[in-house]
Amino acid sequence: MAERSFTKEVRRLRVPAGTEFRGEGILAVTKALLESGVSYVTGYQGSPISHLMDVLADAQPILNELGVYFEPAANEAAAAAALSASVNYPVRGAVTWKSTVGTNVASDALANLASGGVTGGALIIVGEDYGEGSSIMQERTHAFAMKSQMWLLDPKPNLPAIVQAVHDGFALSEATNTPVMLELRIRSCHLHGSFVTRENKRPGFTLKDALENPTRDVNRIVLPPASFLHEKEKLEQRWPAAVKFIQERQLNEFVEGDLDHIGVISLGGLSNNVLRALKNLDQADLFGNTRVPIYILNVAYPLVEAEVIRFCEGKRAVLMIEEGQPDYLEQNLNAILRRHGLDAAVHGKDLLPPGGDYTVAVLQKGIRGFLEQHHRAAFAKPVTIAMPTVSSRKATVLDGVDQAPVDASASAALALTPLLPPRPPGLCVGCPERPIFSSLKLLEREIGMHHVSADIGCHLFSIMPPFNLGATTMGYGLGGSSASAFAAGAQLGASKRAIAFMGDGGFWHNGLTSGIANAVFNKQGNVFVIVDNNYSAATGGQDIPSSRAINPHRSTMHAIERAVRGVGVDWVRTLANTYDVNGMRAALKEALSTDAPGPKVIVAQSECMLNRQRREKPAKAKAIKAGERVLKERFGVDAAVCSGDHACMRVSGCPSLTLAPSGDALKPDPVANVDEHCVACGHCGEVADAAVLCPSFYKATKVNNPGRVERWRDRLRQATVGWLQGRQWRSRAERALFPMEALK
Repeated sequence: MAERSFTKEVRRLRVPAGTEFRGEGILAVTKALLESGVSYVTGYQGSPISHLMDVLADAQPILNELGVYFEPAANEAAAAAALSASVNYPVRGAVTWKSTVGTNVASDALANLASGGVTGGALIIVGEDYGEGSSIMQERTHAFAMKSQMWLLDPKPNLPAIVQAVHDGFALSEATNTPVMLELRIRSCHLHGSFVTRENKRPGFTLKDALENPTRDVNRIVLPPASFLHEKEKLEQRWPAAVKFIQERQLNEFVEGDLDHIGVISLGGLSNNVLRALKNLDQADLFGNTRVPIYILNVAYPLVEAEVIRFCEGKRAVLMIEEGQPDYLEQNLNAILRRHGLDAAVHGKDLLPPGGDYTVAVLQKGIRGFLEQHHRAAFAKPVTIAMPTVSSRKATVLDGVDQAPVDASASAALALTPLLPPRPPGLCVGCPERPIFSSLKLLEREIGMHHVSADIGCHLFSIMPPFNLGATTMGYGLGGSSASAFAAGAQLGASKRAIAFMGDGGFWHNGLTSGIANAVFNKQGNVFVIVDNNYSAATGGQDIPSSRAINPHRSTMHAIERAVRGVGVDWVRTLANTYDVNGMRAALKEALSTDAPGPKVIVAQSECMLNRQRREKPAKAKAIKAGERVLKERFGVDAAVCSGDHACMRVSGCPSLTLAPSGDALKPDPVANVDEHCVACGHCGEVADAAVLCPSFYKATKVNNPGRVERWRDRLRQATVGWLQGRQWRSRAERALFPMEALK
């Protein structure tokens, strides 16, 4: 069950040419693929590009009508390898994944593809996840494009530009026999807008035609001596062809301005922020008109020397705007200008941060510094200067030196900083993975700490408080591999074993072979915990081979335990309910202490709570509306019973648990409290002091559309409780030292 369903939206993919198409960036990319006559599409989900896979899955009927083949790949390497269909045949293919981690996985296939080259258009759509909001290492796709000489498109963040980039990407690939990478930043993937459609096209040359008319070109295969000829072809044929195509199609843009002695060079994906920063500095308007000339690089790689010279000639200085390090474009720009004898000053990382997101505020500061150096007149405007009051004068004088007034919002933020507690990322309310890590923490009290290798996925949050598990993470599905070196500990007489975690998505992506099979082959004794939550949950809930949902287009319900035993693991335990803390703790303890040879594998199963809620909530709402009896469970804490130990929080870390006053003057410490987000998994009460259920927790059941008997029982219960409460208050009044009237 995917995080989002696009069943309704994909119907618009059938609209005729000339229609104004309104929607999200991901939908626009899908429509552009169909308009381009693509023959096959594959890829692997990952933010911010996950929904492209979801859209394509929901658009399966339309793809079938057009003769387009689509499949979710086992991993990014498998997806990249599928582009080999475009090596010898004039068929257009597209793949997609999260960059740069996905690009790293696909690197071997991509390097071979880029070396031999392609005949049909090959488009690699990568979701660029760089910046402070990223969940991965801070690297960019640009480096890989340069390393393997694949052209990199970075279109402006608006739907017409993105759609045009898809069309141009295929055409550029075919014109240069080179794979093309299309970089979509987070904002581009999820922005909304409109564009005018073209007609959907069936592939002119289909995969069926390729199968029935096989051909081969030995010069496209990466083997000596052809592999040495590929380098010559790249430099002497493909590069000049790319430069010619970029110039003739005018893929890059020149925005004129009256300050012709300076200029800004910006990547297309950053152009909106650049214009907004200029607008805030009163150097541009809301419609894209600017006083400062701008050279917009919708093609990030390669740089076209003739266009660079055209823009920079006669200028005193230019500002190169590119996020991150190394400053590839700034270095390239310097080399081009000096090679052609131009003395324009090049600014970039000297005025802008070396890393991080180039937000409007960041760019505004950098561009202001650039203008102050090379066009101070930009800020020479008449202003009204008010005489400061005595109080404001005192506020701006420090040690006899006038200080610039501090921005009020910045001052407020600084004041709040020490008061706001840190909010590290964590697991969702009711997450079935939380009990696994709670069980391990409880077990640590008995047998001590162990080395834990973490993996990419929701379970990576186990490295954060309150669990503080996990020492490394090396890549998706590589949790087992990153623990392999510690298998030597057994040979050296170590008393402890390493523990490796991976999710079901990571297991099928990479872990089965590189982790489990590798451990079997090398006779390792490490413990592997495979978190089987029924989906590739961290990437948006897509189905995988072990999913227990019926998928009409994919083969599911392939048990992980069978796959593990198939590669030679003998010691396997499958726990069908991760919320059973005692059972989970017992399985972990046995795995860490058994004398059985070989790797030990625990398959911990429970459905992802987010996907479960997405499925159950609409069904329950529909049933309630239809008048059916529906139960909703919630947990609460009896403040009178709670001891204030807070083990429920320290061992579970559930976000629905918080603190509240006890309501008792003799119990000044706060007690545990359950907020409205509780999903009644019961984990918090179960781990409190390792109890089956902490006595301070109670479960309440809300009944929607109760029957007559239930309503009668409720009235009787309320009447009884009311009578008992009244009796209690009367007894208290009789024992009071002072009458209530006197206190009033």
